[in-house]
Amino acid sequence: MILNSIVLLFLGDQSILFYKTNFNMIKEIKKNIKKNPAKTKNLIFVVLGLGILLLGLFILWISTLKMPDFKSFTERKIQSSTKIYDRTGEILLYDVHQDIKRTIIPYEEMGDNIKMATIAIEDSEFFNHKGIRISSIIRGTIWAKLTGKKIQGGSTITQQLIKNTLLTQEVSITRKIKEWILAVRLEKIMTKEEILALYLNEAPYGGSVYGIREASKTFFNKEPNELTLNEAAYLAAIPNGPTYYSPYGKNVDKLENRKNLVLSRMLEVGYINQDQYDENKNTKATFQPQKVSNIAAPHFVFFVKDYLENKYGSDTLTEGGLKVITTLDYDIQKKAEEVVLSKAKENEVNWNGNNAAVVVIDPKTGQILAMVGSRNYFDKDIDGNFNVTTAARQPGSSFKPIVYALAFEKGYTEDTVLFDVKTEFNSSCNPQGEPGNDKCYTPGNYDDSFRGPMTLRNALAQSINVVAVKMLYLVGLPDTIKLAQNLGITTVRNDPDRYGLSLVIGGGETTLLDMTSAYGVFANEGVRNPYQSILSVEDKSGNVLESFKEDSKQVLKPNSTRILSSILSDNTARTPTFGANSILNIPGSEVAVKTGTTNDNKDAWTIGYTPSVAVGVWVGNNDNKPMKKGGAALAGPIWNAVMTEAIRKMPSDNFNRPEGIDVTIPAILRGFWQGGETFTVDKISGGLANENTPAEYREEKSVTDVHTILYWLDKKDPLKKESGLTNDSQFRNWEYGVKKWWELNKNKYQIVTENNIPSFYDNVHTEKDRPVIKIDGITNVVYNKNDLMKLVLDITTKNIIKKVDVFINDSYISSLKYYPFETTVDLGKISGLTNINNLRIVAVDSLGNVSEQSTTFFVAE
Repeated sequence: MILNSIVLLFLGDQSILFYKTNFNMIKEIKKNIKKNPAKTKNLIFVVLGLGILLLGLFILWISTLKMPDFKSFTERKIQSSTKIYDRTGEILLYDVHQDIKRTIIPYEEMGDNIKMATIAIEDSEFFNHKGIRISSIIRGTIWAKLTGKKIQGGSTITQQLIKNTLLTQEVSITRKIKEWILAVRLEKIMTKEEILALYLNEAPYGGSVYGIREASKTFFNKEPNELTLNEAAYLAAIPNGPTYYSPYGKNVDKLENRKNLVLSRMLEVGYINQDQYDENKNTKATFQPQKVSNIAAPHFVFFVKDYLENKYGSDTLTEGGLKVITTLDYDIQKKAEEVVLSKAKENEVNWNGNNAAVVVIDPKTGQILAMVGSRNYFDKDIDGNFNVTTAARQPGSSFKPIVYALAFEKGYTEDTVLFDVKTEFNSSCNPQGEPGNDKCYTPGNYDDSFRGPMTLRNALAQSINVVAVKMLYLVGLPDTIKLAQNLGITTVRNDPDRYGLSLVIGGGETTLLDMTSAYGVFANEGVRNPYQSILSVEDKSGNVLESFKEDSKQVLKPNSTRILSSILSDNTARTPTFGANSILNIPGSEVAVKTGTTNDNKDAWTIGYTPSVAVGVWVGNNDNKPMKKGGAALAGPIWNAVMTEAIRKMPSDNFNRPEGIDVTIPAILRGFWQGGETFTVDKISGGLANENTPAEYREEKSVTDVHTILYWLDKKDPLKKESGLTNDSQFRNWEYGVKKWWELNKNKYQIVTENNIPSFYDNVHTEKDRPVIKIDGITNVVYNKNDLMKLVLDITTKNIIKKVDVFINDSYISSLKYYPFETTVDLGKISGLTNINNLRIVAVDSLGNVSEQSTTFFVAE
């Protein structure tokens, strides 16, 4: 059977063909025996001879295999250690085996609990087999090939000991056969107790911790024979994935599940009884604080290690000799760590917020430049080793820009006005919020006041909740969730009912890493580059296993993000809430920024960006205890200091300006909240504007007819011109709040009725009112390049001429403001002249009427 398995491994996918061919050969030989017995006997002798020769060669090969020295374990680990560097490749952040810990202890000092737990989960037939289990080999080879399924758990403890300590980690047929053979030979020269002792002395438990003695001391500060059943189950669970199941990592829940699997297997094989199982299943152990030395940027390093182990496996991570160049900018990282430590301690004293986290990302590439998961990785009092940047927390108002970005995608503008008035958002409740049960939803603002009509620019900049909730309803929960996911928010689920309209003010959960990455899309004009932590990975032979590749995708229109960036960087617009000289303002730099605070001040956020860098900050307590304040007060100073450092290192760019608002879209979207029916007048004549009325003299007015925005448009298609849409489920409650506000405030506004619409058109801006220009003196004249060209302009006009501009080949030359309109042009000072040139004269009168006249003139070569 073993020989068949070897054949199968060597032939791979051709194994079935081999067996079919072999079977057919036997059938053919049987036929030939009947037809030609003598010839067939010769063939059989040849086949047997070849078989004996191959078997002899195989036995000879086996005899050459030497049992390597177990004592070389530590040396090999150090030599094949994975090293993780910053983006320069010069600063070593972490060497996986630099401080390898391993203490050999005898079998008698290990304790029964860890022995039984290990055998139960790794190899329940350990005391019965001879080094290998034939059934497992068949399942892992023949059956796996036939079914196409990858079979787990096929290796015995003896095989694992051979693999982990004596052989390389290469994946090959030869290495697997060596593992089988050496496992059988090892069982012949060592007792089961000696093999189990070796295994437990060499087993990996994460990072530089090897062997049960170091694991017991590291995790529980106990000797192995002092471990409780529960503690032993935890330790037996770890070697299957030392980084993945680390009690100091983010998969503590997975470790808990595997610990219970260990207990279940112990119950199955009879090592424990039902009472012991029930007692320990829901009992959680208390682990010692993690101690790691000689490591820089620890949260980031373990984030990278987790990625590497998931992609390449724990064996390659620990013994592959990888050289990993990360995206980390160590200068920014150090500054972020210093700021977080200092400010978090201040926040603890002043505001009861003892922890903070920072993420810095390059939005043009998605590369993580800094990651600080807590104020101090080694501070056990705040659970410092926990990486808050990857933890799901409520984002508060920092989620609002996602909703507003979607609004701009759908056609709303920064001038669109929504009413900040007390509003009941559950249509089953009346406008007063009755019957007043838990289903009614009437959100307030941070200062418990309402401001009436507000543009989206001011509402977002000042973080007004009521307007944001209305905006979410208008753009829709399903589309908002979809956009959040497209921006990289991985924690938001396709379940609108789970969140409701509170999503826009932080009703969902997300991570600081995801949110900072999402803001990077705003910084990069709608192009998403998923966050990445690796620039390159090489194996110990110098082969490149992976290298950084951009993976960009346009998820928002560029103009939508330009509007958003314009608002979030508008210090004047946010001044009513934050003040003119707030911590959000960085003098000399154009920076967009948004804050967020959750209920009871459990989380404080500040996330901001330039076109070149995005910085996200979270402040709070890991145990969710409330703080005295939130938002800018706690997270703002950290954000400002880290952003200032990042700006110093990264290119200093300004945002591109957004496009002008399209005057053809419905008036209600352009800010005409007093009424959706508009007319445009000429400011000078007072008549209706005509096609000749200059833009600066045009004024659009609306007939006063105040309603909620739902009256004027269909939220499913806001760009479609509609009116009188009162069938929306939210209309009654929204309209009530608007009407109530208007009754109290209408005396502050000018009322415009249909009687105010002029009955005549602009009569001062017509074709006959334009100045008439005549250019004298240059027709049919050929100038030399250094000649003086005399211009004499004859201008006839009904009004006073305000100015006359002279252009040659579209380059401005001069302005004439007084009669007579004459000037001399020195052609020698004008660049770009050709044989044939264009002279253009533009005249503007005092009423804004514009005329233009062009002619050509010649210049000799």
